Amino acid sequence: MSQDTISTMITPIRNASTGRKTTVRIPATNTTRSIGRIPLEEGFVRDVAEHKENHKDFMDVTLRYRGRKGKPYITALKRISKPGLRIYSDRRGLPKVLGGMGIVILPTSHGLMTDREARQKKIGGEISCYVW
Repeated sequence: MSQDTISTMITPIRNASTGRKTTVRIPATNTTRSIGRIPLEEGFVRDVAEHKENHKDFMDVTLRYRGRKGKPYITALKRISKPGLRIYSDRRGLPKVLGGMGIVILPTSHGLMTDREARQKKIGGEISCYVW
């Protein structure tokens, strides 16, 4: 049995966004650090802070909400490529989420990046997840 670190990161964020929580604690690995950086740069997340507790690294992701009713910036996170079924795309076949309002996170040969960056660099990769 293998652990899917991307799903381990996505599920608590999705649950916290649905439950209107402000922070989420996620185990920090190199993959989760790279994926956590992307929503921060795109404005979906307010802050990502790392700390160590009992010799284990954790990331505290502070979610971002708008308005008085507190509508979350992250309305959905969807895992596309799974350990049992990998989904790849070349540069011409990269999907646009909500007509460009959302992002696609994809690991490429040049590191983790969004679909916009991959189109600019003209490279494809594995479609990990959608964020909108």
